[in-house]
Amino acid sequence: MPFELLVALRFLREGRMQSALILAGVTGGVAVIIFLTQLINQLQVTIIDRTLGSQAHIVITAPEEETARVLRSEPGEALAALVQPRAQRLRSVDQWERVAELAAGTPGVLAVSPVVSGPVFVARGNSNKSVVIMGVQPDNYRRVVDMDSKMTRGRFDVSGVNTLMGIELAKDLGVTLGDKVRVTSAVGRSESLTITGLFDTGNRDLNRRWMFVTLKLGQTLLDLSGGVSNIDLTVKDLFGANAVADGLRARTGLSVDSWMQTNSGLLNALSNQSASNNLIRSFVVIIVALGISSVLVVSVVQKQREIGILRAMGMGRKRIMSVFLLQGGLVGLVGSVLGALLAYSLLVVFSHVFKGADGMPMFPAELDPALVLMASVVACVVGVVAAAVPARSAARMDPVQAIRT
Repeated sequence: MPFELLVALRFLREGRMQSALILAGVTGGVAVIIFLTQLINQLQVTIIDRTLGSQAHIVITAPEEETARVLRSEPGEALAALVQPRAQRLRSVDQWERVAELAAGTPGVLAVSPVVSGPVFVARGNSNKSVVIMGVQPDNYRRVVDMDSKMTRGRFDVSGVNTLMGIELAKDLGVTLGDKVRVTSAVGRSESLTITGLFDTGNRDLNRRWMFVTLKLGQTLLDLSGGVSNIDLTVKDLFGANAVADGLRARTGLSVDSWMQTNSGLLNALSNQSASNNLIRSFVVIIVALGISSVLVVSVVQKQREIGILRAMGMGRKRIMSVFLLQGGLVGLVGSVLGALLAYSLLVVFSHVFKGADGMPMFPAELDPALVLMASVVACVVGVVAAAVPARSAARMDPVQAIRT
């Protein structure tokens, strides 16, 4: 064992109370950093998953129609054209096959699904509800939205005149698997559908409004033969969705919206959470560094005689500095290990205390190895840096004066 390490361990062992206090501070600091970071990260993942679990990351639709009204001062003399919004009608995305192919070839896009959706009335006996019919290609749509995990009865697979509906809508209509309902669109198209599956998106409003049919049947009901109302995309990088949407908007001239635009409130909340977490971590690191430095400064004062003897025996200044730097590093290393264990214990406790409306834990009690490694490195570096000031003070000490003290 190196002599400097031996002396560092002995100094820590002799000042047991001081060592225990400084170790407790580092352990608490590391535990707070790991616990808060892991907690916020997992909560954000859960929130994003529940919010985006039933919607596409990017949606391509036809641009809105506008009406230009010419303003005139005299007959035959036009002064200006006033562009006014007009009532929007269900329109198909122009050349949607080409647009879908272009989107599929865009870097970062994982899946593409053409969808035709619009309002219809669904009737069963005396019950009549206004819902949104979703005409999809099941294989493509399930790659954009994981509907398989949301099915409570049946499979996410539609064909012919079969349909899938939300559990709340089925409850309102008093129907179940195998029952028939009649849907009627605004253009007067009507069809009798057989229920072959029920789903639960986790959103009661969607469960009460959505019905899935085949893409062809949806086109027929909504009088959009051969067309689609929107093209849904899922991307690899959630927080890079805006960049992908901007690129597609520039290349197609269509209306392209990402989840970051349609859920701006959620995005702001997540950003504020991350900023608060970074601020708290910064304060914790500063407090831990000050605690290590102050305790080692006291240790230098208490160990003046021993330091003077070591210097008189020929121990150089650099080796004296190494003793105290090693103390800071050792405290950071041991504190990071204990802090990780404490953080995991806190996560286990909190995962059992805080549960969602369905009774399931809001987040799993898991530790990210990369986060633990990062916190350990930060603790060790902070320990060494905090020990630099008392180490320099000890190295500059005059051996004769230190022995006399």
